[in-house]
Amino acid sequence: MSKSVLQRPLDLVLIAFFIITVLYALLFSLPEGLGVPVAPDSPWPPLRALHDWAVAEEPAHLDPPPNLMAALWFDGFFQAPMLLLIIPGLIRLRPWVRPLGLFYAGAAVTNMFFYFTQTFLGPHPPPNVGYYLAFNLPWLIAPLTLALRVAL
Repeated sequence: MSKSVLQRPLDLVLIAFFIITVLYALLFSLPEGLGVPVAPDSPWPPLRALHDWAVAEEPAHLDPPPNLMAALWFDGFFQAPMLLLIIPGLIRLRPWVRPLGLFYAGAAVTNMFFYFTQTFLGPHPPPNVGYYLAFNLPWLIAPLTLALRVAL
């Protein structure tokens, strides 16, 4: 008999992070990707709250270039639905979570490569790299951790 999810701390951390990721994708990324502005007077309250972060750390969100738009669409249209499948598969240790998790991880890592490329090589690199990475590296680390978790 397999262990309960409560006895698998790594899985619990991944599941918690993936739930946050789904919520972030639906509350922030998808609306922004669909054209709702990140502005102090944005019609969508979460994007009003994101405005100060964008001004200080990621000005590309104020006028998103195509590369950022693609990352936002990835979050809302691919990542969130995939994680809604992966989460229960990981909880119940379903065998299909392995190929799905590897496929998702490969796509998510690729997305973060392009996201970081835009951020660091674009016209507005973050002024505080440590602060920026603390809030963005988890979206690279979690998929890599999932890939290792399901591959081993």
